[in-house]
Amino acid sequence: MAPPEVFSLSQQTPVTCHAFNADRTQVAVSLNSNEVLIYAREGNDWKLIDTLTEHDKPVTSIDWAPRSNRIVTSAQDRNAYVWQQSPDPQTGHMVWKPTLVLLRINRAATYVRWSPNEDKFAVASGARAIAICSFDPEGDWWVSRLLKKPIRSTVLSVDWHPNNVLLAAGSADMKARVFSAYIKDVDKKPAPSVWGEKLPFNTICGEYASPSGGWVHDVAFSPSGDVLAFASHDSSVTIVYPGGPAVYTIKMSILPLVALTWTTEESIIAAGHDCQPLVFTGNQGGWELVGSLDDPQSNKSSGGARSGFGGASPVGRLNSAAFNTFRNAAERGISNVPGSPTTSSSSESELFTVHQNTITSVRPYDGVPGNITRVSTSGVDGKLVVWDVSAVTPIGATGLAGKLGKMQLR
Repeated sequence: MAPPEVFSLSQQTPVTCHAFNADRTQVAVSLNSNEVLIYAREGNDWKLIDTLTEHDKPVTSIDWAPRSNRIVTSAQDRNAYVWQQSPDPQTGHMVWKPTLVLLRINRAATYVRWSPNEDKFAVASGARAIAICSFDPEGDWWVSRLLKKPIRSTVLSVDWHPNNVLLAAGSADMKARVFSAYIKDVDKKPAPSVWGEKLPFNTICGEYASPSGGWVHDVAFSPSGDVLAFASHDSSVTIVYPGGPAVYTIKMSILPLVALTWTTEESIIAAGHDCQPLVFTGNQGGWELVGSLDDPQSNKSSGGARSGFGGASPVGRLNSAAFNTFRNAAERGISNVPGSPTTSSSSESELFTVHQNTITSVRPYDGVPGNITRVSTSGVDGKLVVWDVSAVTPIGATGLAGKLGKMQLR
C-alpha cells in the first residue's frame, strides 16, 4: 500500500479549504484569512506563487474549474469572486483578475461549487438561501437567482448533479435537500431521472432529515447522480436511493464527519473531527464502514514518534489514574503528561493519525468520476495530504472496532 503524501502548508494556521487545478500542479488554499494562496508543485514541496486579495473577510470556500481554469471564491464578506488569468498590459505576465458576483445575500457566503459544465456555480449562505450564478455578457458580470424555500437555516454545503441542473444542499436546519437549479437561458432541458421529470427552478426533488437531529455538514451525489449521501453532526452518514426508495443510515460512536466524496458508485470517503478518512462501501442492498485510509495502529506500535513531536509512550503503560484522567488521549493519541513515561521533556502532543486535528475538506485528486484512485484532504492542523483510496486499513486494524461497537445500520 502506497503511503500518503503529506505536505505541511502551515505550522500554526488551519487550512479552511483547498482546490487543485486540472493537472494538479497548483493548489489554491485559504489559511483562515481573507486571502487565497496559490502554490505550485516543486518536487516534493509546494512553493507560493500568487496571492488573491479581494475579499475583506475570511474566505470560506474555493473551487477551481478544470476546463476553463477559473477560480471561484466565497467569503464571510457576503461576496463571491470569479478569478480568471489574463496578461498584464504592462509586464505581459499572466495575472489573476477578479470579477464581482452579484449574490444579493445579507449573510456570509459559506460554500461554493462550479457546475459540471462550468457555466454556472452555486453559492451557499447564512441567509437561508443558495445563489445560482450565471454570466451575463451584456453587463459583463455574474448574476444570481436565489433558491430560498423551504430552507430554514444556514446552508453548509452544496453539490451538483452530473446533469448540470439538480443541486443537493445540506443545511443547519438538519435537512438535506435536492433542488432544481434550472436556468432557461443557460441549461438545456434535462432528461428524466430518478429525481423527477419536470424541473422548473426551485423545484424540491427530495428532502431528507438528519437521523438524530444534527445539522448536515456535507452532501454529495454519486457519479451517476442516482444516489445521494450526506454526513450529519450526529455522527452519522446517510445514503439515499430515491428510485428504490431506500435510505441507509450508518450511526457511529465516533466524532462527527464533516466532509465526504464518492470514489466509485459503491464507495465513499468521509472525514471530520476524528482526524482520519473513513471508507464506506455498499449498494442498494446495504452499506457498511470497512476501514480507514489512515493506519493509526502502525504509528502506535512504532511508538508514534514523528519528526517535530515528542516521543510516544505505548498504550497500556499509563497508571490507572492517568488513564482515567486522559482517556481520550489514550484512545486517540499521546500526551506527555505527569506520570506517563516519555522519551522527551517536550510538552508537545501527537495523535496517532496523520492529521493532527479536524479534517475540513475531502476532494478527488486523481482519476475520473466513478473511478477515483486518490483523494486529497486538508485540515485544521495546516496539512494537505494525498491518499491512495486502495490502501484501506480494515476496521479491526485501525482501533475503530471498539469505538464502532454501537454502529447501527437502518
